[in-house]
Amino acid sequence: MSRAPIGFELQEEGNRGDPALINVTQINVNYPGYPPPNNQTDLSRFEIEVAPGGSDPHLYPSVSEKSPAPIGFEGQVQDELKENGEDNSVTVNMDSPQTEEADEEEEGGDLMEKEKKEEEAKLIDRLTQQMINEKATLFFRDGKKKIDYVLAYEPGDNEDVKKQQRRKTFEKNLIEEGLELEHEGKESSKNGKTCFTKVHIPWETLTRYAELLNVKMPLAENDMETQLESCFENCWKMFPSPFELDEDVLPTETNYFTAPFNRSRMDQYIGVEYKKGEGQFVIKDKDTFFTNAQRSKICYEILSRAHFTEMDEEEDRVNKKFGVRKLVDNQTYNAAYPLHDGRYHSDHSLLTVGKDSDRHLLYELWARPGMWYKYQPLDQIRSYFGEKIGIYFTWLGYYTTMLIPAAVTGLIAFIYGLATIMDDVPSSEICDNATIGNYTMCPMCDQRCSYWRLSDSCMYSRATYLFDNHATVAFAIVMALWASFFHEFWKRKQAEIEYEWDVADFEDGEETVRPEYEAGVKRRRTNPVTNRDEPYVPQWSKCFRYFTSFSVLVFFLALVLAAVFSVILYRIVMSAILYGNSESLIKTRASFISSISAACINLVIILILNQFYQRVAYVLTEMEQHRTLTEWEDAFTFKMFLFQFVNFYSSIFYIAFFKGKFVGRPGDYNRSLLDKRQEECDPSGCLIELCIQLGIVMVGKQIINNVKEILIPKLMVWFRSRQSLKETSEEKVYSRWEQDYNLASMPALGLFDEYLEMVIQYGFVTIFVAAFPLAPLFALINNIIEIRVDAYKFTTQWKRPLAERAQDIGIWFGILRGISAIAVISNAAIIAFTSEFIPKLVYQYGYSPDQTLSGYTQFSLSNFKVQYFARESVPDDKKMDIFGNVTQCRFRGYFEEDSSNPGQYDFTMAFWHILAAKLAFVVIFENLVVFCTWLVMYLVPDMPYKVKLQMLRENFLSKEALFNAETIQKQRERSASNN
Repeated sequence: MSRAPIGFELQEEGNRGDPALINVTQINVNYPGYPPPNNQTDLSRFEIEVAPGGSDPHLYPSVSEKSPAPIGFEGQVQDELKENGEDNSVTVNMDSPQTEEADEEEEGGDLMEKEKKEEEAKLIDRLTQQMINEKATLFFRDGKKKIDYVLAYEPGDNEDVKKQQRRKTFEKNLIEEGLELEHEGKESSKNGKTCFTKVHIPWETLTRYAELLNVKMPLAENDMETQLESCFENCWKMFPSPFELDEDVLPTETNYFTAPFNRSRMDQYIGVEYKKGEGQFVIKDKDTFFTNAQRSKICYEILSRAHFTEMDEEEDRVNKKFGVRKLVDNQTYNAAYPLHDGRYHSDHSLLTVGKDSDRHLLYELWARPGMWYKYQPLDQIRSYFGEKIGIYFTWLGYYTTMLIPAAVTGLIAFIYGLATIMDDVPSSEICDNATIGNYTMCPMCDQRCSYWRLSDSCMYSRATYLFDNHATVAFAIVMALWASFFHEFWKRKQAEIEYEWDVADFEDGEETVRPEYEAGVKRRRTNPVTNRDEPYVPQWSKCFRYFTSFSVLVFFLALVLAAVFSVILYRIVMSAILYGNSESLIKTRASFISSISAACINLVIILILNQFYQRVAYVLTEMEQHRTLTEWEDAFTFKMFLFQFVNFYSSIFYIAFFKGKFVGRPGDYNRSLLDKRQEECDPSGCLIELCIQLGIVMVGKQIINNVKEILIPKLMVWFRSRQSLKETSEEKVYSRWEQDYNLASMPALGLFDEYLEMVIQYGFVTIFVAAFPLAPLFALINNIIEIRVDAYKFTTQWKRPLAERAQDIGIWFGILRGISAIAVISNAAIIAFTSEFIPKLVYQYGYSPDQTLSGYTQFSLSNFKVQYFARESVPDDKKMDIFGNVTQCRFRGYFEEDSSNPGQYDFTMAFWHILAAKLAFVVIFENLVVFCTWLVMYLVPDMPYKVKLQMLRENFLSKEALFNAETIQKQRERSASNN
């Protein structure tokens, strides 16, 4: 007796008597080529019924051809052929001028020209036939049934019998669920070792599961869209824009109101033109009513729940013996994937001939590097890859667009610093060797370091001013407001996407239970909402699992902090070694060298730990047993982001808020950290070190990620496809399913890495923007590249991913809001405690006699009598030949000697004035930003007015359709009774 797939048992019970739900009968034609002849196991009782066609390799048109180009490199075939004296262009110049050799030997030239034309004609025929062959392999052998999914496996000579048994049982259950299968033996594949099982979902099964999954389908054409367009929108459309996509190539699609699919209301107007007021769903053609993405998604729902063992159902649940994902993990199948709908590259023009396929259209308008400045075709992306991927690219495009004003403002702030760098009084004083620059400074480390001149930090102070000026403070306030606008306008954009793509109530009403949850949870109870028996995890079990997960999480976060601590220790030791170097070139740049090397080491540690923590987070999330895929992804995302937040930002937080703040003073240094003196900031501050750390970690991570995303998939595809390309047999077609099999697979975690990369970048752009105004500019450049790299990867290098649905960007939005809140506090603290903005302000308006910054450098330094040095702080080499007999040195801080207690140094009154000003600035800054954020939230509604109206209209039409269906049903019943 067949069993319903995991997660659909309840629906099947309620519909067991409905004739429309009976599985479609398979065409009883045995497939001669399957199982393979070398299979010694008797599996005849698992004989699979398939669509007609047999194993004749000539059913698909074959072609005499050279090895096609590797997957992902089709565009290079023309250049290679030209190098060999051939040309594969469809348009051939038949009147090319004769060469000099032809002029000398006319007869020989004519013969060569004739042979060349014949070769060109043969090549054109071969390429044309090859395109026909590939398109034919998008269907079963009858040329009518679409291939909705492909299962690939490489049996080998000594394959485990258990794997064969699992495949037979699994495929038998698929047929019993209503799917149709067709097999291709390894003898028909180009590499000669891969077998393929093609899956087709017929109309009856498709509609049955579409109803179970609450798939929304067209109900009526949207008659409000043009009515709700504002005057501004109409006027804006009148002006041509270089960023818009060509409407001749990408025509506007009809927008429909939709409703959950119901089979009882679908069969009134199939095959006829839809007329307003008649019928329920707009079904003009069964073959195109469901998109390829929807078909593959519904097919996957069956594949993910079908059993592959003959054991008892309860035992099957406990051992989780179901689902195609499990079969791929244990290598019963090597891959399971939907097909791309053709090649992405074509020799003819998209404008003149049109698209070969949707994949070709997406490549030309979206993935091609030359389209980097164009808007994305979001509706086509959603239609081809599904809502989940479509929402990601919508958010990425929105984020990139919002970065434009931030990048321009940051660039202006940087240019202001560059233009006024020579007018900065404090840095000019430091660079003046005759006066203040000639001050003798206290050693920067114990014993190994000697005295030094203040002018040695001239370059450091100049560089610091680039990022520590009045424009930077204004830019930090602008970015805090920018973050508020970013969130509020994204909520509006998300509301539009949710409505237009029919995912507004996906998480509440459409999302199904995870098969792993259904099978792994033994306890069951009646759901008070649906009144059905469902798996249930009691509260005490949840609390125990969450507590265990939290404990492990804290332990590994502590491990991250330990790694950061090791980098800090490296900085301290390296600074001491470099400052003690006899070479003045190295000694004067000791802080730069230690900062850069520590940042590079920190980047390497980040990338290594990231791979380890990903596995830990996965195991913890599985242990928590989440009901739906959205809940699972949110829990996993939260854990991974905590890891990454500490991993990426901890060293930056150290430089911004801790380095140089607890050093102490000469004669009384703080040695609480491993009995070592802590590292100090330069007299011009720590801001430039923070900028260096940010630049290396942020830009370095972006470069590494982009190189990895381009090179690794290309190398994987080349390696996998080279075996297939060795086969030059004229009897074998390089089928679409084998070409896609040789493509790289999308990572198991889907879009997680893509989102994580962008959210970490968002943290750099917002949390530390006061220290690095160029961060938005670098992020903008990276994202422009990232969009096209991701598009190229999805379109050309990866197997077609499953078209999953999603309602929004998930927990990432909450994480972004949290980052923005942290950014307000962080930027206020950086301006107040890390930069010199507040001390300069206090000096200028509280201590300067002429209300200028003249004398600020001397104001910010304190004197120390060297006779009070601790024994371990006295330099080994006092450099008497340069500094003479030093009796006092200067250091950064606001101290003065207590006249009543020699050797005791206390804070001056200026220190307390500055501290009070810093705290006041933080309070004012935060409250100002919070008020502006509230004002933005109040003034900007979360949902556009036109979307509200369209949703009300759709609900009205849905109810009207329901009433009409009841009326039609009653009319049919009356007609039947009268007859």
